[in-house]
Amino acid sequence: MANRPYPVGTVLHKFHIMFLNCHSYFSFGYGVMSIKELIPHAIEMGADTIALTDINNTSGCLDFMRRCKETSLRPVIGVDFRNGDEQLFIAIARNNKGFREINEHLTLHNFSKKPIPADAPAWEHCYVIYPWRRDVTRTLCTHEYIGLCESAMTSYRLYGQYDPAKLVAVMPVTLRDQRDFNLHRLLSSIRHNTLLSKLGKDQYGQLTDRFQSRVYVEQAYEDFPQAIANAEYILNTSFVSFTEKDNKNKKHYTGQRKKDHRLLYRLSAKGLRKRYGDKPNKDVMDRFRSELRTIIDLDFPAYFLINWDIIQYARSKGYFYVGRGSGANSLIAYCLYITDVDPIELSLYFERFINPSRRTPPDFDIDFSHTDRDDIRSYIFEKYKGHAALVGSYSTYDRKSALRELGKVFGLPDNEIEALQSERLDMRTLDSTGKKIMTYAPLMRDLPRQLSVHACGILISEEPITTYSALELMPVGYPSTQYSMLEAEDYGLHKFDILSQRGLGHIKDAVELARARGEEIDIHRIQDFKKDPRIREMLMKGDTIGCFYVESPAMRQLLRKLEVEEYHGLVAASSIIRPGVANSGMMREYILRYRYPERRKLAHPKLWEIMPDTYGVMVYQEDVIKVAHYYAGLTLEEADVMRRGMSGKYRSREEFQAVKDKFFSNCDGRGYPYDEVAEIWRQVESFAGYSFAKGHSASYAVESYQSLYLRAYYPIEFMTGVLNNFGGFYSTEFYLHEAKMLGAQIELPCINRSNNLAALYGSTIYMGFCLIKDLEVATVENILRVREEGEFADLNDFIKRVPVSLEQLRILIRIKAFRFTGRTSKELLWDAHLLMGKEKKSAPRRELFKITAHSDGLPPLEYDQYEDALDEMKILSFPYTSPFRLLCKNYEKLTYAREMMAHLGQTIYMVGYYVNIKRVTTITGETMYFGSFIDEHGHLFDSVHFPRSIEQYPFTGRGCYILKGKVIEEFNVPSLDVSHMQRIPWAFGV
Repeated sequence: MANRPYPVGTVLHKFHIMFLNCHSYFSFGYGVMSIKELIPHAIEMGADTIALTDINNTSGCLDFMRRCKETSLRPVIGVDFRNGDEQLFIAIARNNKGFREINEHLTLHNFSKKPIPADAPAWEHCYVIYPWRRDVTRTLCTHEYIGLCESAMTSYRLYGQYDPAKLVAVMPVTLRDQRDFNLHRLLSSIRHNTLLSKLGKDQYGQLTDRFQSRVYVEQAYEDFPQAIANAEYILNTSFVSFTEKDNKNKKHYTGQRKKDHRLLYRLSAKGLRKRYGDKPNKDVMDRFRSELRTIIDLDFPAYFLINWDIIQYARSKGYFYVGRGSGANSLIAYCLYITDVDPIELSLYFERFINPSRRTPPDFDIDFSHTDRDDIRSYIFEKYKGHAALVGSYSTYDRKSALRELGKVFGLPDNEIEALQSERLDMRTLDSTGKKIMTYAPLMRDLPRQLSVHACGILISEEPITTYSALELMPVGYPSTQYSMLEAEDYGLHKFDILSQRGLGHIKDAVELARARGEEIDIHRIQDFKKDPRIREMLMKGDTIGCFYVESPAMRQLLRKLEVEEYHGLVAASSIIRPGVANSGMMREYILRYRYPERRKLAHPKLWEIMPDTYGVMVYQEDVIKVAHYYAGLTLEEADVMRRGMSGKYRSREEFQAVKDKFFSNCDGRGYPYDEVAEIWRQVESFAGYSFAKGHSASYAVESYQSLYLRAYYPIEFMTGVLNNFGGFYSTEFYLHEAKMLGAQIELPCINRSNNLAALYGSTIYMGFCLIKDLEVATVENILRVREEGEFADLNDFIKRVPVSLEQLRILIRIKAFRFTGRTSKELLWDAHLLMGKEKKSAPRRELFKITAHSDGLPPLEYDQYEDALDEMKILSFPYTSPFRLLCKNYEKLTYAREMMAHLGQTIYMVGYYVNIKRVTTITGETMYFGSFIDEHGHLFDSVHFPRSIEQYPFTGRGCYILKGKVIEEFNVPSLDVSHMQRIPWAFGV
């Protein structure tokens, strides 16, 4: 190792101020400065080189190097290795190989969860600095040193035993001032889960742990000039650098560039023939050749082939998937079956996905069923072992969590902490402790607390992933980087998004249920589904409960307002419904222009020219790019930066601000009125972060059509699939109701018929055991295991064969799971107590003689008609019996859902069973609600509760409500403007 420090006795009369042990807030629970704050503060204090050495963490390293390039500060990176509060050594990476050595060592510790060894490995490309301790004597290698901090100098003068050539000046940097020190101590208390008053002095740093002046350093190390020289030498000979933006993803799928090109062409051409026949038209062929050329020129074939490989694996396993996002804009992706969206049919904008100005890899989002995604991820991590990792993320403090943690540190009781968290807190009532908490809580906002993981992103790198980061083994069982998606993308590591959604589970289960009865369904006949008259009618009526992305009350209303009956309309609706478009006011404007051609004349001529298909209204993310490029004259690359910045993740980036400034300056140069430009920018800014790419909307529309087809032709199988995947917009109770409306017979759980999830027999759906509150998993497993040997004859047979406690048996009896015996619940409960007594049986036992209950001789047991409903509500959380039969009173002269349009403008009374509510904040900051109810005939109706109404007549829980209000309509869709509302008590007083 070429490591030649300055000769002993060297005195640097004009040395640069350097610091070897700097901490950012990525030293979780210890550091207080962000990378963005640390760098300018170091420069302000006169430093020209510093080493970022966060505690057991490399989260800030890439961002630190990137930001330093824009300043005079020279970056060095390493890690402060510690076990708890004990500093073991500081590792400084001499070069990229050294950074990898550090990452691999830290990764090994993170994976094993064992304490870090006190001795550093025999690294070849790192410097190691051990803190000086009086009671420890080391034999040092060439690259190893003893760190001498200011607080240890007196002791070292008395007991020091090392050659001065091995001493290094170490001045830790964690703070800026007294306020930072106070915050540091508070964070340390939180990290140790202890009161501030109980925090030990060895559990936090010192007030002097900050940047010091050159004069201060010279005076402090007056007796140890070689320590300063060695510090300068270590920092001057250490440099890690990664080229930004260059693609660092896996470069070759086959191992060779040309082989990748040939394979991509062969697979794409094969898919082209399957999608378009043997003789595709000229437009298709021109698009095919153009895309392929761009993909190859930008060196993205491996990215496409890796996604193709993932899809091939999924298809081989019979998994359902949806390729979405801007990737659906690609014809090559369509030919590779990564997506099911035909970009020619929708005139999708390929440049939204890839353009010649873009140097970063494209972005595919691939959804799998929640039951299949883990296997997909296992496949990826096994195939690209050592080169794959989840993308990291950080959990941060918000207002409430900061107040809660500080309250605990100061020893406040829960009620006082909750008072501090209240939005209506009166600051004048606070004591000194409360004021301190309110002073420091804002300083903790957005401070990272711990590492987390991105919801779906996976990195697959050409070099081992530890080249760029230490890894954490996350609870999901896979390694994760210590930095986030932003840092990864800065340096050319772009994620593969492998997501899960339950809508695909609905489809998968429905298809399998149909197959079980001999029906084979080709769920990919999308072109046929688009033309199906039954599906068209369902869309126009908003008859879409259970169908992915089109089942919410707002979406069903939108479908009816737009009178959607075909694919293009559904694609538009899927994006218009997003919060940004709605909040900008453009959703209503789009509906008006869609329904009333005269309204289209109000469109801005330039915007109409850019977006004729959407009547001059921005609906898709591509529209942001179009407006930026064609209206404001930004380049495609600048337009894409603007579009990405609107997502919020990049909004604070300097690049985004520069593009925003150019947007306005270009428009000014083109002579546009400022008010017009400001309004267009407002529209762009208000919706771009929430809107979909058109290809993304199209992907969702494809999945919606698949769900709609199943609901139309296999409604009971489909609703069973919905029930068994949960996670839809509505409650299980409502999906059971919808299944009943579609012709299913709904049955309570049954010992001989039910499974853990809902079970389908013909057109009868038996509720699953999973719906039974307090029924233990072990009990369910035992029932299903024993039942494989044969159904249960009666209660006695069940008790004899199944290990079950009396309490668990009582739950099953009360929910009528033994109704096949013909005995009432009370008779069965009597039998159970006779047979089991107070026994808590853990295993069945053989009886010499058959034991039978003797309840047959009982007198008739009293029965109340509401007892079953009460049990149902306690055990299932909802009544199996119609809720309208359980009310304490009946109402006359009611209006029903299907009669509302006949009463427009009139004040009416309705009784509705609560389904769903949505809270909305008005532009004045007030709260209002939108409600959904079902009437006695089972039909849905919607309600509007304006601020004054909801304040006077609030929702008070689930149940039936009597509602008084005026029938209003918008685009022929009625709703009830509620002026009075009250929940109706149950007849049995619950």
